[in-house]
Amino acid sequence: MAIPDHARANFETLLKAAQAGDLALMECTEVASGETRYVLCAVGRDDGEYVMTPFGHLAPGDPYEAYIPPA
Repeated sequence: MAIPDHARANFETLLKAAQAGDLALMECTEVASGETRYVLCAVGRDDGEYVMTPFGHLAPGDPYEAYIPPA
């Protein structure tokens, strides 16, 4: 299964933010469930204000139980 271009582009942006030290881990509330999520964000600036761009949340519990790698 090929990784879609948009996912690759987001990953490249995430790598650049990491190299620049522009990553943050934010505690957020998931809209659909109301649950607390810990969200990995790239940090930018816009007119002197911080802009947080969410990329995804950390897996709750044991991620080895939540995901199956490709075969």
